[in-house]
Amino acid sequence: MTTTNPLGVHALVWAGDTSRESVETVITRTAAAGYDLVEFSLHDSLNLDVDHARKLLTDNNLGVVCSRGLAFDADVSSDDAATVDRGAKLLQDSLQITHELGGTHFTGALFSALGKYGAPMTTAGRNNVVKVLKDLAAEAKSRSMTLGLEICNRYETNVINTAHDALRLADDIGADNVLIHLDTYHMNIEENDLVTPVYEVGDRLGYVHIGENHRGYLGSGHLDFTSFFHALAGINYTGPITFESFSSAVVARGLSNDLAVWRNLWTDSEDLAVHARTFMENQLHANQVNR
Repeated sequence: MTTTNPLGVHALVWAGDTSRESVETVITRTAAAGYDLVEFSLHDSLNLDVDHARKLLTDNNLGVVCSRGLAFDADVSSDDAATVDRGAKLLQDSLQITHELGGTHFTGALFSALGKYGAPMTTAGRNNVVKVLKDLAAEAKSRSMTLGLEICNRYETNVINTAHDALRLADDIGADNVLIHLDTYHMNIEENDLVTPVYEVGDRLGYVHIGENHRGYLGSGHLDFTSFFHALAGINYTGPITFESFSSAVVARGLSNDLAVWRNLWTDSEDLAVHARTFMENQLHANQVNR
């Protein structure tokens, strides 16, 4: 069975850090499970041996996507100039790492800290987001790279929570290499359904996260993945689709707390990953044969 979309898996299915040993585990197991790409969160980028990781990716014929959120002391949506500057530096460094790994997609909550805010975003804060991401988009374009605006729920950001929010922000940034990143886990919280946002975003969709409503095994929750994949086919989306799942079985220092990963939703990473790949492949195949 072949699919038109590259299928990926988040590295946190396998390991919670980016030490040499963990990166080797992530890459070799991702390849063995039949995926086309792996997504690395750059929350642990200081420990990442980029040259080692790139060689492993090449040796295993895997693509790579990098993602990240920011921190409250390095938040580009802040009103404080020094805080914004720290966030902008993190984004530039992360873009560079993504490029050095051989990736063309840098995505995530690039616009804010990853966590619950105590108040709405200010006008000044939003202006800072637009300015920083305009500069980042220009740098990305010079490297033939795209940025993804991952739409996250209200408990993880106050900048963009819906497809409509994301499109308005992308319009204000005004760069054709800034695309929208949909995530079914967040959509389940914030959107009216899983179909309308896909059509609203349309050809500006650049990346997709597939996650169950509880972030466990696909199909074990209540999300209507059949309708979602049908909508992806309806807009002729051929970009990457990456499985994202978190459990207390794999702990990422800092990030697990930011994402409120308190429950042990699975223990067998290999079984989870193989199941997810088959699930996504079957959904894509069903929409191909029924068109």
